Formats: sequence, C-alpha cells, structure tokens
Amino acid sequence: MKIETSDHKIWYEPATATLYFKGVMREAGIADYKPTEELLQQALADDPGTITMNIRKLEFLNSSGTSVLSRFIIGVRKKKTIELVVQGSKTIPWHEKIVRNWQRLMPALTQQWE
Repeated sequence: MKIETSDHKIWYEPATATLYFKGVMREAGIADYKPTEELLQQALADDPGTITMNIRKLEFLNSSGTSVLSRFIIGVRKKKTIELVVQGSKTIPWHEKIVRNWQRLMPALTQQWE
C-alpha cells in the first residue's frame, strides 16, 4: 500500500512490516490524513511481531500529522502483541524530540538512529 502526493510519500512493506515516510507531511487537518490512517491501520491489522516506522527521510510533520502518528503508536501499545521500532535521523533535529514524546506514549518503543 502506498500514498503519494506532491509533497510526501508513505508506503508499507508487509514482508518486513516497515512503514516508510518521506518528504513533507503538512495536510490541512486531521481529516486530510484519512488515507494515512487507513494505511497505518492496515499495518496494525497485519499483526506482525514488530512494526518498524522509518522516518529518516521525513523532513517535516505538522501537528495534525503528529496527532495521527501518535494515535497509531497508542494503537500499537494497546495491541500488546506488537513491538515498535522507530528509525530516525539525528540530522533532522525534530526527530529526537518527537521520538522521545512517542516513547512516553509507548515506553517499550525501540529507537534506531542513523
């Protein structure tokens, strides 16, 4: 499954249970993130042992996008059968801050940095 706009691209690879985020996510509001929510829910429905969120090429994420991804992380936490790995980049300053916040939502979250 893939979402592609002029600003960003999100795709899910079921074979590796990896969600990839690339570009600039700045939709007008949460309602505009419906396709993203559906893609995230599909990854959750697959019920893999581990889901990896690769945000290393995500340059910008607005507050609506942050809310959508935070709700997804809470959904993973509630499932209790899925581990979550977030791969970020130390060259993008806000990655460390957001991953730290996500770890508050899901303390078992694993961080991987490049």
